[in-house]
Amino acid sequence: MSGGGFLGKLKALDAYPKINEDFFTKTMSGGIITIVSSVVMVLLFLSELRLFLTTSSAHELSVDVGRGEKIKIHFDVTFPKVPCAWLSLDAMDISGELHLDLVVELYTLWRRGAAGLTEGKGGGIGVLSVSVSRSRNATALANGCGSCYGAEDKQGDCCNTCDEVRAAYRRKGWALSNVDHIEQCAHDLYTEAIKEQAGEGCHIGVEVNKVAGNFHFAPGRSYQQGSMHVHDIAPFGDAVIDFRHVIHKLSFGEPYPGMKNPLDGAKAGQAAAAAAAATGMFQYFLKVVPTSYTDLSNKTLSTNQFSVTENFREAQGGAGRTLPGVFFFYDLSPIKVKIVEHGSSFLSFLTSVCAIVGGVFTVSGIVDAFVYTGTRMIKKKMELGKFS
Repeated sequence: MSGGGFLGKLKALDAYPKINEDFFTKTMSGGIITIVSSVVMVLLFLSELRLFLTTSSAHELSVDVGRGEKIKIHFDVTFPKVPCAWLSLDAMDISGELHLDLVVELYTLWRRGAAGLTEGKGGGIGVLSVSVSRSRNATALANGCGSCYGAEDKQGDCCNTCDEVRAAYRRKGWALSNVDHIEQCAHDLYTEAIKEQAGEGCHIGVEVNKVAGNFHFAPGRSYQQGSMHVHDIAPFGDAVIDFRHVIHKLSFGEPYPGMKNPLDGAKAGQAAAAAAAATGMFQYFLKVVPTSYTDLSNKTLSTNQFSVTENFREAQGGAGRTLPGVFFFYDLSPIKVKIVEHGSSFLSFLTSVCAIVGGVFTVSGIVDAFVYTGTRMIKKKMELGKFS
């Protein structure tokens, strides 16, 4: 008895009373409204599902308080008209620290010749690669003390390798443009590589850790003479060095999803009609913006974005001739960008779906009731002859 009373009370709480099917009336207008409301319901559901699966990002700006951090630079550059043996990669930071001939350990070279692209790695001269040791492996004099050809600092100085002869000439401020008469340079691999790779191109990729400063690609071996940074371009003579290039990739740190670097895929000097038009100094001035990216799993990636402006100085002849090459000057912004990804929660998505279903169902019911009532009134007036 008590159980029946409890079940009866539950039955009295039913907010959805059932109507006998004999009392249902189905109309054509109701069918049309049902189809339209179903289509609207599906479209709204798909739209809400797309919003649920799409992440949004919030950007915040703050002062960069990081100290002593390093920037990892990734780049991949092709020089279709400059052989690998002719190139030198140098980097300087804002503290005045100078890094010469970074090609020693840090990059991979691909020679671009008639046979296509051939790979070689830095770390010792070979047919395919160039490094700081490219002429140190040259043949040294077997016996005795080699002549410095008038460039001795003091009487009795010896120059037993081609590198030592070049160093002696640099100390005197002389240019060593012709090494044919230098016995130590008879089988100099650097000179041989310059001659062998004439007419080829070069493809370079590198990763280096640097603070703000600059790095550049220029012809000839580089060295420091006093306070001056000098490139020895005497071995190239009057050769036209065409520094047109393609920057396949340039980034300061690892990329985050959706990140776009303005120089990726950039081509410089490719439209030049004559070789001389692409001979000069290509300059890129970069403003690096520290950036942190936090994904939905709360993992943070510290990287950098950058903006760029470009300039080109055509080569000039004479004593003050412009050093041809590609120069990247970068500086750090004091403002840091923080990017945080946000996504909708499942409960929010479920609430929106229920609102869509309930809202469309309610509105379609109101429309159906309005149409059904209006139709009945019109029919009744027509039967009474009062409809005109």
